[in-house]
Amino acid sequence: MATVSIPQFDGPMALLNTTIATNDGVFQVETISLDRAKRLMSQHINVYGVGVDSAIGHESTAQVMTELLGFDVPVNRQQFQQQPGQLALVFKLKGRPPEGKILSSNEIEAIGYEFKLMTLGEVVAV
Repeated sequence: MATVSIPQFDGPMALLNTTIATNDGVFQVETISLDRAKRLMSQHINVYGVGVDSAIGHESTAQVMTELLGFDVPVNRQQFQQQPGQLALVFKLKGRPPEGKILSSNEIEAIGYEFKLMTLGEVVAV
């Protein structure tokens, strides 16, 4: 049986628009409320002072997240790699849009969404 450790990470919380394994390790994913998502944003920006690292690649998604969370969510198409212990706040659509479709804010609302908290742990023993 493997033992998993979630190390301390003192950097920014990641913002993602899907749950995706961007690094080796063991991922823990849980659905969270909008209120908890707002608290996490506030903690990382206002309390810890480490901010967020946005990997949100579409303007409409960034706009919806900005409106919901009350914090600026910049568009940033990047090759993101989550680090062990790093939290990722995930904005996950509840449906799959057509291939290549860039959704409007209204279309995102119509499909529905939820927030997830994703943490990357390390396997420390087998």
